Amino acid sequence: MDPWSESEGKRAHDPIFQCFSQNQNHRQPVENCCKERSVDAVVARSERCTCFWVSGPIIVGAGPSGLAVAACLKEKGIGSLILERSNCIASLWQLKTYDRLSLHLPRKFCELPLMPFPADYPIYPSKQQFVAYLESYAARFGISPMYNRTVVHAEYDEQLLLWRVSTRTSGTMGEEVQYVSGWLIVATGENAEAVQPDIDGLQEFPGTVMHTSAYKSGSAFAGKRVLVVGCGNSGMEVCLDLCNHNAEPHIVVRDAVHILPREMLGHSTFGLSMWMLKWLPVHVVDRILLCIARAILGDTARLGLKRPASGPLELKSLSGKTPVLDVGTFAKIKSGDIKVRPAIRRISGRDVEFADGQLEGFDAIVLATGYKSNVPFWLKDRELFSEKDGLPRKAFPNGWKGENGLYSVGFTRRGLMGTSVDARRIAYDIEQQWKAKGTLPDVFL
Repeated sequence: MDPWSESEGKRAHDPIFQCFSQNQNHRQPVENCCKERSVDAVVARSERCTCFWVSGPIIVGAGPSGLAVAACLKEKGIGSLILERSNCIASLWQLKTYDRLSLHLPRKFCELPLMPFPADYPIYPSKQQFVAYLESYAARFGISPMYNRTVVHAEYDEQLLLWRVSTRTSGTMGEEVQYVSGWLIVATGENAEAVQPDIDGLQEFPGTVMHTSAYKSGSAFAGKRVLVVGCGNSGMEVCLDLCNHNAEPHIVVRDAVHILPREMLGHSTFGLSMWMLKWLPVHVVDRILLCIARAILGDTARLGLKRPASGPLELKSLSGKTPVLDVGTFAKIKSGDIKVRPAIRRISGRDVEFADGQLEGFDAIVLATGYKSNVPFWLKDRELFSEKDGLPRKAFPNGWKGENGLYSVGFTRRGLMGTSVDARRIAYDIEQQWKAKGTLPDVFL
């Protein structure tokens, strides 16, 4: 018996599909069916559960990755259902980024599949322009996510050969709604949850403490001494924003960091790197980039910004750590407007003691400590995703597909270019399965 026939046979004996078969309209909920299976079900359910059968893939997350794979599927005539915990698409961009943010890479490297940026957009589109592009993208492909649906559990049902995805209305403990499908695409990304560092005394700090996900503008910190913890692209740009609003920023640099000019020799640093990699090995390109960076910026180590032993591209490939593309922060560090500080030893009241023994008082602390995946908290899978960091176990380009119809998109550590590659692969793979079956799913829900 082929897998499809086996799956159909097993569904016929499941209460969900017995109830479902009585409903000719596939959009209608199948109510009270979960209760009948509550003894056997792996997932704990409330006394009342609404279930939906989804003929196409279920996509978790309506960020750029979720939109990209939904569009690629739509182009092939395959409908999908996107579950989004927030009330909008691209919630990280819309709700959890600072006002002055713009794309750090040229727009041509950040396009989603099947639709370029508008021709009149600048090389580095602003946050507002990028969000407008995403909204136009969703409209063009008729993508309508189900908002305010937080996935609390997803698990493959070995009996039905299907994925069961359990959700609740975001911010509540209300009725559980379950969606059932043969495919599950994880598009929650590498930046689903803010990382909160464990710093001795931070909880007792009497001033303002916020993660960059809550930071909007330096206007609220004019005249204040602000300590920014973290020296990635966000930390550096927040410091620049604070400077521009007459605050006194200090930045904690705990680890070695690569700082590169955003543009070199009249071209974007990223674009120049991609061009050189067509002919030269990574270690040679790294040496060229560092030589040009030193000629433009000087010796960054003199200002407390030591470079890692590995080159910027090699380090990105090995650890996913992105080099800082400078947009003006380094000049403020050289002028002394931004002070560089070593790692924090402890905090006592408003005073911060650093690893070099210095003690400084601050009015506010901004945590530019990054984000992490939240996949291990809701997905029961130990094959495709690592339980340690919530990222695919296999590195790009081999981390997009798991077993039993499980896929990942947006976890490549290669930005939107990696997202586009994976989205196309996933859509093609699912299309081949539908062609083998001889039908395509309708667009619904």
